[in-house]
Amino acid sequence: MSKLKPAFIKPHGTITAANASFLTDGASAALIMSEEKALAMGLKPKAYLRNFVYVAQDPKDQLLLGPAYATPKVLEKAGLKLSDIDVFEYHEAFAGQILANMKAMDSDFFLQDIHWHDRKGGCTSHGKTQYLGRISVPGAPFRCNWNSSGDHCRKSLDQGGQEVCVNCCMCSWRPCEIQPGMFHIFQ
Repeated sequence: MSKLKPAFIKPHGTITAANASFLTDGASAALIMSEEKALAMGLKPKAYLRNFVYVAQDPKDQLLLGPAYATPKVLEKAGLKLSDIDVFEYHEAFAGQILANMKAMDSDFFLQDIHWHDRKGGCTSHGKTQYLGRISVPGAPFRCNWNSSGDHCRKSLDQGGQEVCVNCCMCSWRPCEIQPGMFHIFQ
């Protein structure tokens, strides 16, 4: 294993197939149940999972654009518009990927290409994207990001928000695989 080449060939590349998993894998738990069950167990719900979608992109030209493809789908499924969302949480470890998704969501050409009717004002024009400052967090790949992103955004509900949209990309770098993503709206 010590002879494996780094995945990112740069002067100081260190991430290989042998060492990436223990650096990025983690464990966490979230209790997802009906409100009735939570109350019967004496638990107070922190948020309500309103809807979710999974999307897959072609890794050749759509890699890491899952949020831009999925946000319209989950909003339509929930019967909401961009303007109904108080906070958009896009979990990613580097800002360039988030900026690419925000640019796509503000592009009439992109939104027309994916046949989305709500083309007025993307998430950046609303000033609602990561307003609590989590757009790119040092060490983000080294923890359980879905629960962390969901909990962080849920806290915005405590500050007066009503609807949050959490986007979590997961990427597969192996050939011929898709990029799945989970996109949820909490209330």
